[in-house]
Amino acid sequence: MASLQWLKECSKPTLLVVTIFLAVVLKFLMQEKLKRRKLNLPPGPAKLPVIGNLHQLAKHLFHGCTDIAFAPYGAYWRNIRKICILELLSAKRVHWNNFVREEEVARLIRRIAESYPGTTNLSKMIGLYANGVLCRVALGRDFSGGGEYDRHGFQKMLDDYQALLGGFSLGDYFPSMEFVHSLTGMKSKLVHFRRFDQFFDEVITEHRNSKGKQEEKKDLVDILLDIQKDGLLKFLSPWITLKLSSWSVKILLDMFAAGTDTTFIILDWAMTELIMNPNAMEKAQDEVRGVVGDRKVVQESDLPRLNYMKAVIKEIFRLHPPSPVLLPRESLEDVIIDGYNIPAKTRIYVNVWGMGRDPELWENPETFEPERFIGSGIDFKGQDFELIPFGAGRRSCPAITFGTAAIEIALAQLLHSFDWKLPPGLEAMDVDNTEAFGISMHRTVPLHVVAKPHFD
Repeated sequence: MASLQWLKECSKPTLLVVTIFLAVVLKFLMQEKLKRRKLNLPPGPAKLPVIGNLHQLAKHLFHGCTDIAFAPYGAYWRNIRKICILELLSAKRVHWNNFVREEEVARLIRRIAESYPGTTNLSKMIGLYANGVLCRVALGRDFSGGGEYDRHGFQKMLDDYQALLGGFSLGDYFPSMEFVHSLTGMKSKLVHFRRFDQFFDEVITEHRNSKGKQEEKKDLVDILLDIQKDGLLKFLSPWITLKLSSWSVKILLDMFAAGTDTTFIILDWAMTELIMNPNAMEKAQDEVRGVVGDRKVVQESDLPRLNYMKAVIKEIFRLHPPSPVLLPRESLEDVIIDGYNIPAKTRIYVNVWGMGRDPELWENPETFEPERFIGSGIDFKGQDFELIPFGAGRRSCPAITFGTAAIEIALAQLLHSFDWKLPPGLEAMDVDNTEAFGISMHRTVPLHVVAKPHFD
């Protein structure tokens, strides 16, 4: 009886706490319901009491929101964007980097050819190519020679960096709970981010101590350091005075490092879909070989004539966008869109993955059909809102030209140089096409194939 009396006494405060908690939750739900009715808010994910939607947001490690993606509108953001569009990523600069893409494509083809008649990990080979282009164009370094920061080490740093960008950190929103980092492993992961930051310090120091280069041979670090030294954007008339700190130089390099995934993901999924769809593969190869002829090397001047291959790339951007959602936007003031009230400071995410598979926008949305883009004016550069993998408007990705150039030349050469098939005993239905959901959407399982050289 004594034990029963003890349980009865203990249950009173517990029952009181539970009652208060349920009352708070009920009041919260009622307030939210009335608020949504009053404001006519658009549909969105349900909030939790106290923390709202914080559990659904990712914390981006971009130096306190001073990078081009997250910096607020203003003089700083406009100047950083001008550097990207008019200097780092201009059509002229992309053209000057043509020799880098050609050399890295040649390396890619040699690596794959060496694997025949065995199988090759095509995903890994494509990753090395994307890495090589980025390292040479942005950093002026060729990591194929080995060392602590060789290509594989750099790829590991990129992988760790991407994982941090896509992760949720409770301590970022509730500093008093930062101790949770030790329990979740976030603390150890942040060490990798600091290593990435130290790596950029090393690269910048090397460039400061190096001798001058010809203009067309300069990499992005050279260009940024020139701007920092002179304090001018010389390509504009009249010249614009600009202060560019070492911090800003690293911020811009971060942007390129984070963006290397686009080239890798699109090429990896393009080859996957083509190998699984032999008719589309045959059409693409016939087109490339018809344009290039007996030459073994595809030239960039051949690319404008490869209409079917371009349709394949558009279809990959539709089915497998590099990022499932665009970078978040924030409303600057209260607005009404399509009858819905959007309060100021509302953070908005555009689900491009869902848009690409929306049956109201696309016929047979789950089917790989490059033909849907033949004769269509739809493009992925921000003018057609059913296909905006790079975003649209002032916040669209400034690296569209840079990324597209690296994708097109590599895909054309892969189609031209090899006849592709799956390893013996493996059918298309056996290929694991599971996507790793996060800030970017890779294949969870690398693509292994047999690549028979087309030219003896």
